[in-house]
Amino acid sequence: MRLASLELWAALAPLLCGCALALPGGLLYPRESPSRERKDLGGLWSFRADLSNGRRRGFEEQWYRRPLRESGPTLDMPVPSSFNDVSQDGQLRHFIGWVWYEREVTLPQRWTQDPSTRVVLRIGSAHYYAIVWVNGVHVAEHEGGHLPFEADISKLVQSGPLDSCRITIAINNTLTPHTLPPGTIRYQNDASKYPKGYFVQDINFDFFNYAGLHRPVLLYTTPTAYIDDITINTDVDRDTGLVSYQISVQGSEHFELEVRLMDEDGKVVVQGSGAQGLLLVPAAHLWWPYLMHEHPAYLYSLEVRMTTQAAGRPVSDFYVLPVGIRTVQVTHNQFLINEQPFYFHGVNKHEDSDIRGKGFDWPLLVKDFNLLRWLGANSFRTSHYPYAEEVMQLCDRYGIVVIDECPGVGIVLSQSFGNESLQHHLEVMEELVRRDKNHPAVVMWSVANEPASNLEPAGYYFKTLITHTKALDPSRPVTFVTNSNYATDRGVPYVDVICVNSYFSWYHDFGHLEVIQPQLQTQFESWYKTYQKPIIQSEYGAETIPGFHEDPPLMFSEEYQKGLLQQYHLVLDQKRKEYVVGELIWNFADFMTNQSPTRAIGNRKGIFTRQRQPKSAAFLLRDRYWKLANETGSHHSVPELQSFGTRPFTF
Repeated sequence: MRLASLELWAALAPLLCGCALALPGGLLYPRESPSRERKDLGGLWSFRADLSNGRRRGFEEQWYRRPLRESGPTLDMPVPSSFNDVSQDGQLRHFIGWVWYEREVTLPQRWTQDPSTRVVLRIGSAHYYAIVWVNGVHVAEHEGGHLPFEADISKLVQSGPLDSCRITIAINNTLTPHTLPPGTIRYQNDASKYPKGYFVQDINFDFFNYAGLHRPVLLYTTPTAYIDDITINTDVDRDTGLVSYQISVQGSEHFELEVRLMDEDGKVVVQGSGAQGLLLVPAAHLWWPYLMHEHPAYLYSLEVRMTTQAAGRPVSDFYVLPVGIRTVQVTHNQFLINEQPFYFHGVNKHEDSDIRGKGFDWPLLVKDFNLLRWLGANSFRTSHYPYAEEVMQLCDRYGIVVIDECPGVGIVLSQSFGNESLQHHLEVMEELVRRDKNHPAVVMWSVANEPASNLEPAGYYFKTLITHTKALDPSRPVTFVTNSNYATDRGVPYVDVICVNSYFSWYHDFGHLEVIQPQLQTQFESWYKTYQKPIIQSEYGAETIPGFHEDPPLMFSEEYQKGLLQQYHLVLDQKRKEYVVGELIWNFADFMTNQSPTRAIGNRKGIFTRQRQPKSAAFLLRDRYWKLANETGSHHSVPELQSFGTRPFTF
């Protein structure tokens, strides 16, 4: 909410960040600074899948106690990547259970000999359950993929000291009714049909359950007294930007903090001191979405310097955090960014590509952002899990607005709404908010996709989950994505924005494009009449095999995909004048799924192929999105394409 006066804001600023539910420990992205170093551990790791019947041999024989090669044959496995598609072993592609990774790491001498240096191991994502050892010593466990976790390994590498260390990571991709996403293991005990001990992983989501070390693994250092966390909130009063900050420090109770906010030219705009405060930014450059302003995605830099005394000598720690000044509000029929109506015209995505699976890859990431900008897309949803931190950084940098979704996809079993599942879901939202709370591109949290929200326990489940998420971050609206009926959905009463998935003329009324308009109109009118909240068409689309052409349009042809989109657009153009605030196509690019008779090597609903080549629908959407940008999104004149090449990108 925009506050009326700077005086009131200044009085409340110390409480603004503090009003959020406090979370233990920070999770700042490991950036290099004068006091911090990082060492990327990407490359080839030793890898072994535990093929024993119970998948427990590695623990029984304690593979972590000695080099992995001594336990048996190993493979070279690139990190980051999914392990599934790298080898020619079909058994590995569909493997469920424990796999083991190992890497010998040479350490800089100063890391191992300076007791005032803190050494941290950070794992960007391990899907799904991970256990970590360093030199055979257990240092961490983490439940859940898609989000980072850390372990302080200073004592281990500084005992000796050592010039190297052996990192072992065991990962289990088994999904249960209480994991996120949920799943079940189905055992086939009929010996006349299946081998002994045969089982399969059943899932209720339509993308392949890739596994492994999907994102960067690295070591980084801080002083033993260090900046642990920073929380930023922003607002605007006329042309003055308001940046409220709260900083936590670990390792010392007596310290000084200095903060400087610098513009994109490196000029200091305003300074402050102390662990919390309010910075007033005169004539502030706001963070605007792509195509909503002639200078979108303006980022300031908040430089934090901590000084203290340790062992009789001064110690300093430096951290620089990008800051975008912007506001977000929701009314009964609008989504506002910087008090201007914002219309989401974008995509849903997946972290998915040939060979890499869900493995992070810089060339692929930059290609995707170039395609988003070419398309004129101003937003996407992280369907159906949090994406890599580097993705969020590029969204900040390019002005691509994000609906940040947790891995709550496929929650359809009644046991997945129980207390055990809810507790884990709450913890996952805490990890997600802790990681992404300072990204200006993130404008809304999504706590689930297509749950069975018509079930009786769903009301309490989503009320609790959404209330908790709002307590974690009062500054952003919260939603989940539904495909339930408006009259029976027990979770939607608690969301701020209604996100609806529908596939008219695809999953029912096959081939009948003429029914889309009346059915879509009924959908929108029913939801809005019931709840009086803004609506986003969060998924719609049709499967298309590139090069298939049929006239009149038939399913799976490029003409059918275009025709279906056009029918949706006719209704969207009516309703966006009233209460529909966005449309996100399913999907940005084709992606891999489990094998089934309805999937021809994956899901083909992308407007781009899996190799990022456009289908006919991509050109249709490009024309539409650029038109929408000029009609509804432009706060100023919009150039055809923006250049972002001069802004430095640092870690």
